[in-house]
Amino acid sequence: MLALAEIFYTVQGEGTWTGTPAVFVRLAGCNLNCRFCDTDYALKFFATVEQVTARVRELGAACPMVVLTGGEPLAQAESSALVAALQADGRRVHIESNGSVPVELPPQTWLTVSPKERLHPLMAARADEIKLIVDGRVPLEWLDAFPRREVTVFLQPEGNKPANVALALAAAKAAPERLRLSLQTHKFIGIP
Repeated sequence: MLALAEIFYTVQGEGTWTGTPAVFVRLAGCNLNCRFCDTDYALKFFATVEQVTARVRELGAACPMVVLTGGEPLAQAESSALVAALQADGRRVHIESNGSVPVELPPQTWLTVSPKERLHPLMAARADEIKLIVDGRVPLEWLDAFPRREVTVFLQPEGNKPANVALALAAAKAAPERLRLSLQTHKFIGIP
């Protein structure tokens, strides 16, 4: 059984895939306790892998993209089974992770890693994109943990706050070959 917070159909508001329609599966719980977390990942219901897959199909029948997020989606034991079931259903699975839980993922799975308190080397090496949260400072110390320099690094201002936007923008302009600004566009347009 999976512990879930919500399942909904919207568009991706952050990173490389901004603007792309996606069904979001928000798994409940997290193994970290970040002071700036803006996500309600509290447990709302339980469902089997089959029930989640059916709900994704019901909400986004023609939508190929599914985003597993949390909390920390990979902290749940059945997350790998969910990835496999969604891919078998013809979905392109994206995972948003803090990168602290090492899980082998199929190569076609898109992995966004947003490190916070700790980062597992396996997940850093596997990342398809990196999201650093800018909250009063730009945490560039995480960059050395990611061995693949061609992976895009997004600086995401916490809460889209003007001071955090200014910090992220200045850092991106200072290192344009490696850093990009990512705003939470879904919050600007008022969707989940």
